[in-house]
Amino acid sequence: MEKTAAQKIRLGIFVIIGLTFFVLAIYFIGNKQQMFGKTEHLKAVFNNVAGLQLGNNVRFSGINVGTVRGIEIINDTTISVDMQIDEEIFSHIKKDAVATIGSDGLVGSVIINIIPGKGNMPAVKPGDAIQSQNRVRTDDMLTTLNVTNQNAAQLTIDLLKITNEINQGKGTIGILLRDTVMAKDLKATIHNLRVTSEKTSQTMDNLNKQIAALDNKDNVIGVLKDTVVGNKIRKVVTNLDASSQEINKVVSNLNATILNIKEGKGAINYLSNDPKLVKKIDSTMTNINEASKKLNENLEALKSNFLFKGYFKKQEKAKKKVEAKK
Repeated sequence: MEKTAAQKIRLGIFVIIGLTFFVLAIYFIGNKQQMFGKTEHLKAVFNNVAGLQLGNNVRFSGINVGTVRGIEIINDTTISVDMQIDEEIFSHIKKDAVATIGSDGLVGSVIINIIPGKGNMPAVKPGDAIQSQNRVRTDDMLTTLNVTNQNAAQLTIDLLKITNEINQGKGTIGILLRDTVMAKDLKATIHNLRVTSEKTSQTMDNLNKQIAALDNKDNVIGVLKDTVVGNKIRKVVTNLDASSQEINKVVSNLNATILNIKEGKGAINYLSNDPKLVKKIDSTMTNINEASKKLNENLEALKSNFLFKGYFKKQEKAKKKVEAKK
């Protein structure tokens, strides 16, 4: 059965539309995979790629700039990842940029994020290898979480034991909670500490007042801080210093005099050290005393003599007149 012209036209339109959709799909997929633009290769080395696959996106500052074109295992701890990056982006990626492995959303596919550098380093060149930062794996997180859970369980067991002992009145805290006498003593102690603190505060206030009163001129320290009194005290000290120097001179002269006396210089040492002279002086004084006694006896005898009797009577009368006038 021959096809009509209308059927042929519809078939042609269907084929054209299909080819158009196919071309558009190829274009968009190729554009997303950087198949039609100018691209260059950039490398990064990781210890673990965490499920990264060929064709996964590469992002720079959150923008898709390329795809993963190769994953090569160098050794058991080194994996080299080859990234195909848009050539225009190379001028923005610096040598201190860091490549990290992340995920597209919470449960999305694994991608590579390139974190821009913070320094003034030059831009990378095609074929260069940038620094990398390994991603924390889910297994490691689960292992750490497992250890944390075990520690939490152990802490819960220990805490349960402690609370049981406290409830039973064991230990210091248990005694404090269960012993009413100790609780009262503790309450009294806290009250005494509060009273002591208040008294200490009052004492400090009084002490501050006393210290502030030291500047008052009515007390000793205030007087000492007075400049006029200070000048007077300075003058007194200066005079005392001068007097001390004069006293030292007098003492020096006195010491020299005593030294001269000890060395036999002068009449005092001669009189004190010559016993013969002392005896002579003593005998002389004795003779003078005896001569004085004899003189008195002679005067008494003269009073009895008729030649001098009138003279002595006149002297007595004159003496009486003088005493009467007084």
